Amino acid sequence: MTSQTIASGIVKAVAVIAGVCLAGYLLFQIQAVLVYLIVALITTLIGLPMLNFFQRKLKFNNIFATIATVLVFVLILAGFVMMFIPLVSSQGQNLSLLQTAEIEKNLTELIGQIGVFLESHNIDSENLLKEANIGSKLNLSFIPNFLNGLLGTIGSFGVGLASVLFITFFFLKDRALFVRGARRLIPDSHEEQILNSLDKINHLLTRYFVGLALQLLIIFILYLIVLLIFGVENALVIAFLCAVLNIIPYIGPLIGSVLAALLTMISNIGGDFQTEILPTTIYVMIGFWIVQVIDNNVSSPLIFSNSVKSHPLEIFLVILAAGSLFGVIGMIAAVPMYTILKVIAKEFFPDNPVVRLLTKDI
Repeated sequence: MTSQTIASGIVKAVAVIAGVCLAGYLLFQIQAVLVYLIVALITTLIGLPMLNFFQRKLKFNNIFATIATVLVFVLILAGFVMMFIPLVSSQGQNLSLLQTAEIEKNLTELIGQIGVFLESHNIDSENLLKEANIGSKLNLSFIPNFLNGLLGTIGSFGVGLASVLFITFFFLKDRALFVRGARRLIPDSHEEQILNSLDKINHLLTRYFVGLALQLLIIFILYLIVLLIFGVENALVIAFLCAVLNIIPYIGPLIGSVLAALLTMISNIGGDFQTEILPTTIYVMIGFWIVQVIDNNVSSPLIFSNSVKSHPLEIFLVILAAGSLFGVIGMIAAVPMYTILKVIAKEFFPDNPVVRLLTKDI
């Protein structure tokens, strides 16, 4: 091996490393666009059943079926906005700068009532509360700044939403064109395997995301019923937030239950802690736990087992591993990514005993 060959190899290696770094930098710079593409892809998978319904049942042509599908998404979003904006606006004064002192006072009063309740049950909490000095540490002056930042986020969300809907429209409308383009790029030796993989992935993920949307709707309705039964204020907003948190496997429902308990207690400030606040909060928590039992034994098994053809224990281990490696984002993306890997493994390594075991139902 000559020095010229070594030098050439080093130059090529440096060029490859530089190319990878440049590609990574460019992807980092356009990360917002990548997020829009991923969300639009998920929206497309959810919208495919609706598109097929408009085309096959109502006999719409491709363009009108696509427009109708996007309009369904717009109407759903508009419905949420019309439902939540008045509720949030009605509570805006409670979160303004002029009202932060009142909120601090109410929270301090709530902490005092908790202390009285504990003392009445022979639990020495007075010294603990005094040493913690929670009341003096309460400072909610950050809330106005948070709200200003939230307004900016809502503006950015509007731009992102418009971008996602625009991309989704063309993903739905020109999906056949994308398939034909992919055929030209795919090597002939692997064309059948890759196209079969894409078809199965599309089918399984469509079922998964549609099932997930249905699961969240069911949980939202059940949470709302629980909150309305016990007369919790802003039941729609609380139920919606807790249902959305359910997207995060295992951790999300726990966070949602804690959030519901806190908001329930705050919404009942002014009443007696022992006879009003505590019983209502306990009842709400029991109701939320019942909803989780229903979800864990009915909704989730149907989605994970039937939609992506995986055993619940298999899904649990995958989510646990993904959460350990990549945190919350990994837990959310674990099931779709695992499904994609299983489909690809089945197409390219069908004779592998481990692959055969894991993909026997696909």
